[in-house]
Amino acid sequence: MALIGVFDSGVGGLSILDEALHQLPEHDYIYLADSANAPYGEKSSEWIAARSLNLCQYLAAEGCDAIVIACNTATAQAIKDIRLTLNLPIIGVEPGIKPAAMQSHKGIVGVLATQATLNSDKFNSLLATLPESCQFIKQAGAGLVPLIEAGKANSEETLELLAKHLEPIWDAGADTLVLGCTHYPFLRKSIRKLLGDSITLIDTSEAVVRQLKRQLEDQAVDTPQGQHGFVRLMSTKDEGILLRMAQELMSSDLNTHSVTAKHLGGLK
Repeated sequence: MALIGVFDSGVGGLSILDEALHQLPEHDYIYLADSANAPYGEKSSEWIAARSLNLCQYLAAEGCDAIVIACNTATAQAIKDIRLTLNLPIIGVEPGIKPAAMQSHKGIVGVLATQATLNSDKFNSLLATLPESCQFIKQAGAGLVPLIEAGKANSEETLELLAKHLEPIWDAGADTLVLGCTHYPFLRKSIRKLLGDSITLIDTSEAVVRQLKRQLEDQAVDTPQGQHGFVRLMSTKDEGILLRMAQELMSSDLNTHSVTAKHLGGLK
């Protein structure tokens, strides 16, 4: 049984944790939400890199056998340094632009992500490897993460803002939309309300957890069958809100796990 750390700027990484609990329920998890500093997407690359490394070092000190950086912005800005610093498997997330390019029939793909992700060298290097025949409509989802953090993923306020962000993607004729932030899968219902079923949504949660599974297998981690591990929720802002958001947003049955919540206000 492994102890797996999952880190995000806030509640967005719960989409990754949710998938991990579906695929690998027998392991133990620490979910660390840096909600006191969310969103990361509007902060400097230097701040993001330093803060992400600090939080991953905390998870390593807690005894984690592997860490998932469940934040596209943190992955883009910090994963290289984190992997150089920590001697354990580090799994990142990135917008699924490659599978989107392969699936799009029209060759027009919308990418909804934070500005920091869209500006990052990692994202643009990946983009440069894809066929020029595929057109990518890049759109920063400014303001969406704070609304999701506030528990308003399905509110009229979020729907109105989301409509403005999706308008240039829809007007360009995109048939595929990349959810380039781990918060955005929680907007699926609102996206469907606005765009219907005619657009394919790309979310890389399943692929990220498959990669985590491969890493654990490579480490020869014992996987006891039929057991459910514990889930420890940690927040730098309000652990009660994090617990409530996990219960509301995740499809996993948290009652089958031992769940605790802890405040990390002193984490520098």
